[in-house]
Amino acid sequence: MSADAMRVAVVGGGPGGLYAAALLARQGHSVEVWERGAPDDTFGFGVVLSDETLGGIERADTAVHTALGAEFVRWDDVEVVHRGRLLTSGGHGFAALGRRRLLEILHERCTGLGVRLRFHTGAPDAWALADTHDLVVAADGVHSATRESGAAHFRPTVTPGRCRYIWLAADFAFDAFRFEIAETPHGVMQLHGYPYAADSSTVIVEMREEVWQAAGLDLCDEEESAARCAKIFGEALRGRPLRGNRSAWTRFRTVVNARWSHGNVVLLGDAAHTAHFSIGSGTKLAVEDALALAEAVRDHTAVPDALAAYERARRPAVASTQRAAAASMRWFEEIDVYVGQPARQFAFNLLTRSRRVTHENLRLRDARFTRAVERDFGCPDAVGTDAVGTDVGAGADAGAGPAAVPPMFTPFTLRGLTLRNRVVLSPMDMYSATDGVPGDFHLVHLGSRALGGAGLVMTEMVCVSAEGRITPGCAGLWTAEQAAAWKRIADFVHTSAPGVALGVQLGHAGRKGSTRVMWEGMDEPLPEGNWPLVAASALPYRPGVSAVPRALAAVDLEAIRSDFAAAAVRAADCGFDLLELHCAHGYLLSGFLSPLTNHREDAYGGCLENRLRFPLEVFDAVRAVWPQDRPMTVRLSATDWAPGGTTPEDAQRIAAAFAAHGADAVDVSTGQVVSDETPEYGRSYQTPYADRIRNSLGVPVVAVGAISSWDDVNSLLLAGRADLCAVGRPHLYDPHWTLHAAAEQGYAGPAAPWPAPYRAGSRRPPTGKG
Repeated sequence: MSADAMRVAVVGGGPGGLYAAALLARQGHSVEVWERGAPDDTFGFGVVLSDETLGGIERADTAVHTALGAEFVRWDDVEVVHRGRLLTSGGHGFAALGRRRLLEILHERCTGLGVRLRFHTGAPDAWALADTHDLVVAADGVHSATRESGAAHFRPTVTPGRCRYIWLAADFAFDAFRFEIAETPHGVMQLHGYPYAADSSTVIVEMREEVWQAAGLDLCDEEESAARCAKIFGEALRGRPLRGNRSAWTRFRTVVNARWSHGNVVLLGDAAHTAHFSIGSGTKLAVEDALALAEAVRDHTAVPDALAAYERARRPAVASTQRAAAASMRWFEEIDVYVGQPARQFAFNLLTRSRRVTHENLRLRDARFTRAVERDFGCPDAVGTDAVGTDVGAGADAGAGPAAVPPMFTPFTLRGLTLRNRVVLSPMDMYSATDGVPGDFHLVHLGSRALGGAGLVMTEMVCVSAEGRITPGCAGLWTAEQAAAWKRIADFVHTSAPGVALGVQLGHAGRKGSTRVMWEGMDEPLPEGNWPLVAASALPYRPGVSAVPRALAAVDLEAIRSDFAAAAVRAADCGFDLLELHCAHGYLLSGFLSPLTNHREDAYGGCLENRLRFPLEVFDAVRAVWPQDRPMTVRLSATDWAPGGTTPEDAQRIAAAFAAHGADAVDVSTGQVVSDETPEYGRSYQTPYADRIRNSLGVPVVAVGAISSWDDVNSLLLAGRADLCAVGRPHLYDPHWTLHAAAEQGYAGPAAPWPAPYRAGSRRPPTGKG
């Protein structure tokens, strides 16, 4: 910033606003803070900060860091109480202090730096302040008046959660961060508790809205609520009471803004973004915002440039935190589907719910606890040496016992097929066939991944008719020539990679057919040589771009059922070990399932039962001709990512229907049903849908969707969120992804054998010295 001091107005005297004020005052700016409450007015009780945040504070302001360090309560353990059983995991590292004490420290620091603190004073309108100040920092919380008055500029989205919660306190210190579950006649309730002083703990009680109402807590005032919660969680509280602090039941609101600044007004902390309290992030994010804003102001001459730099610096970290917080919030919202898990698996699932803590990470924190979870899952002790002659148990914690076989290298059985590991090569269209005939490319593509160790290698979607292709390059199984080519590939896999299973995915493109290959224009119609399209209803995939399909008549439905059955017979003769029916991604059968693409008024449209009718008829026709000892799965889109489309509840009913008709597992994907979808991309972003189906229905599931590391695979399996994990793009990057995952984990057992000609390369090549 220039040497000229700025006039800075801060709206809101919470931790984020106060710390921003202190940091800007240290730079020589004139700062005023408006806070409508008293100095000690605050909601909640304790504040948790991470080592990362504290490191940033130390670098920016040692005085505040030193004062905080003298106040912190620190602990390492997380305790999970599940059906009366206490499980403890160590090595987590937390630091907390009272929220009032944090405010006092920041008040003292601000006063010492000359910041003018205006308590009991509502701030003038932020836009009026913008006319008289060089910079306005809106740190006015989740209900930010600045954000609302500037909504046209910030474009906020506020999404309420499905649970009610209340902040309370107990006058004793928990020994650890404690999660306790109460299964009541009204439903599941959960307690989140942690110490913030030598004699005090924060206690948050949370439950689904319908549970809250059924328990009559919606009729209770603060005192009654505290008393009821103390009774419900009496054992955790050791019979002690709970107290409030202007405490009220509320729903968590996730705040997202398209922009964080306009002109010289900038949003900070909860005004800009929120993240669910279950990952302890609200104050942490606000303080980190303050650090980034002060740094941007220091480094840029013009205020707009500084605010743009602040947003660029913070957005990725905030987005990552919000994704983790959303996963954590959803986990607690749906906790009722997990309480039936074995105690240790439940605890592991809880600890890894946000996907920030993983199996490998938790093993490093607490090897003994993690080994116990592995044993419960069925991971035997690893025996012998790894591929390079290293004792596989050498790296294990001395108290944890021998190292385990990684979860991903345990077997799994579907009907008469036992897969030697849990890794699936995800079906991926290659668009490299000629007249539906797979050639040398497919032999090498699938053969190399089979040699690379995946337990189940899936073909791309194999079309059941020429009219059912997506592109001219799609593979098929409607002719004897195609069948012979597939048999060649199956024979190679079974001969050269014995123990690897080969699966075929059968499908029909429906309204998404007759398009160019992906690299020439995905979903773009062919410039010439198009074929007529058919679908559940006469609705184009991309209005104004895609061809309008013909709605299928009864005679057409019979013909397509026959096409699928004939392809299944050919697939069985080829030697495929597993068959998957593609009912996802907006292709023909998926088009019947979604209300966005099925507008029929006959027996195949309308209610979900009717929309299921034709896909189930096809499934039954295929199951009838597919060998009884070979498993059959179905791929579903568990959400359309679009208003009015398939909901998670619909997906459960769809999965249950296919399971009732004999599906051995459900391959759970999402989206690609309508062109105007808005997916929520992120690491493992589709796995919550698989998780929900598995734990609600008890049906085996294949999880898929941005699963990119072996650590993610192990985490999903151990937590009980999936039975198999389909890995796509990492296998394109590395055909031997599974073998390399085994080598990196020191595993050299029968679930991931190196082909004899490759064994000399089974050790990681040496690298140059750093």
